[in-house]
Amino acid sequence: MSDDLKQQEDLGRDLAKKYKAHVPGPERKSPQIDADWEKVQRDGYVIINDLLDADEIARIRSECTPLLDKKGRNSFEGADTQRVYNVLAKTRAIDKLATHPRILGLMDKFFQPSFLLSQAQVINILPGEKAQMLHADDGFYQIPRPRPPLGAATVWAIDDFTEENGATVIIPGSHEWGADRAPKPEETIPAVMKAGSVIFFLGTTWHGGGANRSGAARFAVTCQYCEAYMRQQENFLLELNRDTVREMSPELRGLVGYSIYGPFMGMVNGKHPLRLLETA
Repeated sequence: MSDDLKQQEDLGRDLAKKYKAHVPGPERKSPQIDADWEKVQRDGYVIINDLLDADEIARIRSECTPLLDKKGRNSFEGADTQRVYNVLAKTRAIDKLATHPRILGLMDKFFQPSFLLSQAQVINILPGEKAQMLHADDGFYQIPRPRPPLGAATVWAIDDFTEENGATVIIPGSHEWGADRAPKPEETIPAVMKAGSVIFFLGTTWHGGGANRSGAARFAVTCQYCEAYMRQQENFLLELNRDTVREMSPELRGLVGYSIYGPFMGMVNGKHPLRLLETA
């Protein structure tokens, strides 16, 4: 083999010696995930019911509700919407949402190995909030549409999502649109689902937070992901101290950036970033 061919072969290989890339477990492959993938391929999204039980919902509500304080700073964040950023530094309650095998199994089918968590956020839409501007989550990546998605997102219902309380709205099929087509509110449908369910959609799918016309808040958690070669929205390496990262599962450590996208993207001083956790 020529040197040039050898170099090409090395690109993308896992060259780490001590810390090899996380190998997905068998729970990230199933007929249910295959069916989810088919629906996302067709519609740009899928709603998956009953992934969290009552105890898990209660823990998330108990640990995240005290973190709610500030309302949005602009119309996109929402004048009557509470958002919690840097959630992973404040609680372990949503770790399972970020690493749920049903979700990561879908990511495995759409994106390259070593994909990353782009952000994690708590969103509480209060009564009276207006509908959010429709948008596509990976629209800030300046690559013209139509194109494959560069990321995907989940919105987990901690409260029931209804048409009245601000359920996320989505436009089926919009993941395939080009840059010449703009979304219209009348094209949206609400992601009505029970607490403990989740909607997964591609970064190219048009969507938005719904208007809350009810008398109660609508509590949710969103986890977004991106290809390993794209910049994350949230700078986890600055947000999370090493003691916090040590508390995380190996899977979540890799997702926040303590991982390598072959052959060496993500290195620290020429070494695997997990070596940082070996020192104080």
